[in-house]
Amino acid sequence: MLKYIKNHMDSISGIEIYPMISLLIFFIFFVALFWWVFTAKKEYIDRMSDIPLDNQNDTQL
Repeated sequence: MLKYIKNHMDSISGIEIYPMISLLIFFIFFVALFWWVFTAKKEYIDRMSDIPLDNQNDTQL
């Protein structure tokens, strides 16, 4: 079955660009995520990390 898929994919013209595009999207996403992590404010990170421990909303359930 894999041979059938591979032979079918080889018959499509211009298909060799898709792996490069997916790698570029993957790389850009993680570079942007890395940039956001290092530029995010410490107060925001602390507030988001305290959300699971916040008991204020437990009484509303």
